[in-house]
Amino acid sequence: MGKIAFVFPGQGSQAVGMGKALADEYQEVRELFEAADQKLGFSLSDLMFNGPEEKLTLTMHAQPAILAASIAALRIFEKEGITPDFVAGHSLGEYTALAAAKALTFEDAIYAVHKRGQFMEQAVPAGEGTMAAVLGMERSLLQEVTAEVTASGETVGLANLNCPGQIVISGTKNGVALAGERAKEKGAKRVLPLNVSGPFHSSLMKPATEQLETVLNGVEVKDCETPLIANVDAKPVVKAEDIRAKLLQQLYSPVLWEDSVEALIEAGVDTFIEIGPGKVLSGLIKKVNRKVTTYAVQDGASIQEAAKALKEAAQ
Repeated sequence: MGKIAFVFPGQGSQAVGMGKALADEYQEVRELFEAADQKLGFSLSDLMFNGPEEKLTLTMHAQPAILAASIAALRIFEKEGITPDFVAGHSLGEYTALAAAKALTFEDAIYAVHKRGQFMEQAVPAGEGTMAAVLGMERSLLQEVTAEVTASGETVGLANLNCPGQIVISGTKNGVALAGERAKEKGAKRVLPLNVSGPFHSSLMKPATEQLETVLNGVEVKDCETPLIANVDAKPVVKAEDIRAKLLQQLYSPVLWEDSVEALIEAGVDTFIEIGPGKVLSGLIKKVNRKVTTYAVQDGASIQEAAKALKEAAQ
C-alpha cells in the first residue's frame, strides 16, 4: 500500500443537517461544536443542523460550518489509528487541512475562516462579481480567452483548476459572461454559472488580503506536523511563515487542485480520504487519475467502512 492523503472539501459542500449525526453519537463532537459556537459568538451548530439553507450558504457561515463538520469527522476517524502522509484542502479546505496538521488550533481556524468569509463577501459589492465552470477546454486556451477579456477592461481569470476539462473562471459579471461566450466559440463543451456570492480566487479579492493578514497575524500558526500541499503552487509546505504567506496569496490566486492531486500521486499517494461533507473532491480526484483509491468519510457509518477497508488493505 502506498501513502495516504487526507483531503478536505471547500465551499459548496455545505448541507443543512451536516455534522448532526456525529454530534448525536459522540460527546466530543458536541463539545467541538460548542467550542465553535463560543468562539464565533453565535450558534453555528444550530445553523448547521437546522438551517435555513440560504443563511447557511452565506460565505461567512458556510466556511466555518464546513470546517467544523470536517474536523468533527476527522476527530472520530483519527480514533481508528489511521494517519496521513500528506494533507490538502480545496480553498477553504486548506484551513481545515492546517487544523488537521496541527498548524492551527480548531478555534483559530474557525475564527479565521468566518472572518475570511466576511472579507470575501465585502471585497466586491454583491451582484458585481461571479464565477462559472467551463467544461471541456484546455487550460492554456482558456487562459488566453480570460487574458483577452481582461485586456478589454473586464476582469476575469482562472480560479479553480479542478480536474482535466473542469476549470472555474472568476471575475466581474460581464467578464465571466464574455469569457464564457468566447470559450464556447473556441470549443468549450459547456459553461455553467455558479451560485456564489462573489468572484473568489480572482484579482478582485485583493482588497480582502489586508484584512485577512491582520486576522492571520493575530492567531498562532505553527509548523505543520504533516506536510500540506498548498493550493497556490501545489508544493509541500511545513513552515509557519510560509503558511501565512500562502493563505494570503490563496485568496486571489487560482486553486491548483488538479496539480495538487498530481503532486500527491507523484509523492507516492495512492489513497485519498476525503473528510467532511459531500464527495466533490473524491469525484475530482478520480477524474485526475482513475487508478487511485478514494474514500469519503463524514458520518459514523462511512468512517467505519473506510477504516475497515484501509485496515484490510494494509494487511
